[in-house]
This record gives sequence, structure tokens and C-alpha cells, in this order.
Amino acid sequence: MKAQVNEIKEGLQHFHGSETIFQIPLLRTRYTNGMKYLAEAAECFWLITDTSVIAKSLMNRSEFITIDFKRLPEEKQDFTGYEAEIIYTDGNDNILEKHGYRATDFPLDELRLFFVNNTLMLPSEY
Repeated sequence: MKAQVNEIKEGLQHFHGSETIFQIPLLRTRYTNGMKYLAEAAECFWLITDTSVIAKSLMNRSEFITIDFKRLPEEKQDFTGYEAEIIYTDGNDNILEKHGYRATDFPLDELRLFFVNNTLMLPSEY
């Protein structure tokens, strides 16, 4: 059962730097304690997999990648046919890639992640 939104947001605030690094076996992408917590609390392992595959493909364009998940407002959902989008930038607002999701069960309306040194992390863990 998914944790509630406020519970997840509250939980995410406890991660600063990460002692433990986990790895996605096939991709060899690393992720932090905060990401592991998020994946379990929000049941969103897909988010770790999707974002790391795309961020890895962008590493030749930027060593530092910001990943922004955003649920679109209803008018925009009706217009675009997407419920949410994930935008990848170089940290200086230069968009490297953008992906639309037609449906998502991700509980948060927005979330920012960083991808640095082949590691996916929360901004507070950077």
C-alpha cells in the first residue's frame, strides 16, 4: 500500500548525503538511500529505471543532469493527452530531453532528482 503524499514528502526530508549506494543490476546505475525510500514508499521503481536509462544516454551532453517530474494541470492533460512529464536539463535550464507519460500512479505532483556520476539521488543528497 502506498504511503500518503505528506508522509512521503516528510520522509524525503531526512536524507542528506548517502552512506549506502544501491545498484540497478542490468543498468549498473547507482541510486541512494533517499531514492530507495522513495521507490518503496511511492511504489515507483519504474521512475528509477526510466530516469536512469534516459539520464545515462544524456551523460555525453552533461555531467550533471536534473530530472523534473511534473503532473500537468488538467487543461494541459486534456490538450496534450499526457498526465505527467519528466524534463531532463543540464542544471542550467537547457532542456536535454522531455518525456510525456499518458498515465501515472506516482503520488507526488512534482519531484526533482539529480543524476551525477552515474548515480540517481535526491537534491538533498548531492
